[in-house]
Amino acid sequence: MSEVYKDAGVDVEKGYEAVERMKKHIQRTTRPEVLGGIGSFGGLFDLTSFAYEEPVLVSGTDGVGTKLKLAFELNKHDSVGIDLVAMCVNDIIAQGAKPLFFLDYIACGKNEPVQMEQIVSGIAEGCVQANASLIGGETAEMPGMYQDGEYDLAGFAVGIAEKSKLVTGEAIQADDVIIGLPSSGIHSNGYSLVRKLVADLDFHNTYGLSCSLGEALLTPTRIYATSMKNVLDSGRIKGISHITGGGFYENLPRMLPTGLGAEIDRNAWEPPEIFPFLQAQGKINEEDMYGIFNMGIGMAIVVAAENVRDVLRLLEIQGELPTVIGKVIPEEGVHFCS
Repeated sequence: MSEVYKDAGVDVEKGYEAVERMKKHIQRTTRPEVLGGIGSFGGLFDLTSFAYEEPVLVSGTDGVGTKLKLAFELNKHDSVGIDLVAMCVNDIIAQGAKPLFFLDYIACGKNEPVQMEQIVSGIAEGCVQANASLIGGETAEMPGMYQDGEYDLAGFAVGIAEKSKLVTGEAIQADDVIIGLPSSGIHSNGYSLVRKLVADLDFHNTYGLSCSLGEALLTPTRIYATSMKNVLDSGRIKGISHITGGGFYENLPRMLPTGLGAEIDRNAWEPPEIFPFLQAQGKINEEDMYGIFNMGIGMAIVVAAENVRDVLRLLEIQGELPTVIGKVIPEEGVHFCS
């Protein structure tokens, strides 16, 4: 049957080889709560060891978007696996959850085992950073749907939180303080515009950057699970925003109650070098930059003014470099004071 299927464009043997190559990477992510092995119909995760009074499971799903096109062009496929995990787990962290497990979906035109291994090695690295187990996945070889060498990624993350410690934003008040956590660069949003801006450039050239343009564009999205663990345990966080598509203007209001807005001081931090480079390349105005990109702030958190010092200290203990970037104001929307 495999030869018949192979003639139709699906190579079952390569699928088996890809799975064998993935196994050692998946095993890196295994937590004690994982039941069963690789290859079962469903992933199993035992919750009996968790001492929560009112446990709530928090889920999130996402993809990497057109950043994948750059991975194809540069033939670099591991870092986008980290991006996939980051986009999902950072969303559930924004609700106050700690990641537990992750599942992936890879759709491709032709299953190339080495390429699939590279992707999953990145997914596994992301899971290790998030302390989440990779408990399942699907690789779908679909000839005619994708060009050879191209693929799409989707992920699904599940975390857990105590119901009383869910971060909902409901307690946020005017004059609360907004703390920003630095991004690693563009992360995984805005790449349709990015690709247009760099279409005629050489990815191996630095153009004055501290690394090649290709390296800067494929820098993986930061995962904030370790950074946020202690502050989530402290119960001092009122709101969290994962700064993704739509930048500041779309994502900060998502954590704020009706009637409140954010005042942000642009001078509080310096955006990573890739942002002024892209801005100059496309002659983009400031408002559009902050409405498309994270501009160097990957996650924003809201705390009461009296808790700022303690929260900054807890973040710094985890190796984070937090910055006070603004405050909550009694006027809806996002307003920049510089």
